[in-house]
Amino acid sequence: MSARALLERMRRGEAVIVPGVHDALTAKLAERAGFSAVFVSGYGLSASLLGEPDLGFVEMGRVLDAAERVVSATSLPVFVDADTGYGDAFHVERVVEALIARGAAGCFLEDQEWPKRCGHMERKSVIEAERFLPKLRAAVAARGARDFAITARTDARAVHGLDEAIRRAKLYAEAGADLVFVEAPQSALEMRAIREAVPEEVVLVANMVEGGKTPMRPAKELAEDGYGFVLFPVSGLLSAVRAMERTFEVLAREGTTAGAAETMRTFAELNEITGLPEFYAREKAWLR
Repeated sequence: MSARALLERMRRGEAVIVPGVHDALTAKLAERAGFSAVFVSGYGLSASLLGEPDLGFVEMGRVLDAAERVVSATSLPVFVDADTGYGDAFHVERVVEALIARGAAGCFLEDQEWPKRCGHMERKSVIEAERFLPKLRAAVAARGARDFAITARTDARAVHGLDEAIRRAKLYAEAGADLVFVEAPQSALEMRAIREAVPEEVVLVANMVEGGKTPMRPAKELAEDGYGFVLFPVSGLLSAVRAMERTFEVLAREGTTAGAAETMRTFAELNEITGLPEFYAREKAWLR
């Protein structure tokens, strides 16, 4: 499905649930589960690649490499967390071109200072809207008429309050963003106020982070409040970490994984997920 087609579904009032992924395998699992798109999560990359918190440690090259691997692993539209664009408007231009070349369906750009922090962490700082707007315009110009969706994110709610976040959301919509993402509103009332202020044709992002600052709400309820892109950026990662912890704890304690079998896929099942039967079939044709 194209980015444009996905956005049209959202504009018609559908809430499209998008899970965060951090590598090719998690992208394959998301596609098997029946999702319509995936999101390459910066938090997920920082945790999985570096074992570090999302404090701006993942540079542009690593993000582009991860995006390329995920795009290659799935037929779904792939949206990529491009953080602040890793510099000024020229850097944003370059990262948009690079993501399009790799087959991504869209990117998220935010108005934090670099190095940035996860949107649900403390002591964030944002640049002036007037400094972010040239970066957003550069992204829109670099995209041109190509099928690539640009999301403008503001973290101003935590720094300057809801009114400033809404002001920026409107500015970013006027500057050509396809989607607008006000990070970390603190109630359903705040989310409704954002929707009322932003033009209806602009898709809004709801970011559902378990344990984050925004109340967790079901997709149906978010759709009723006018949110089309319903992002669950770390749900898979949180689940995977717990399952691996459980298995490692059992193995360290008992010297066997038998007691953790319920948390594990079988070797044969993982081979099927990664496509080994298809590789065997191709190999058989070559060997005849």
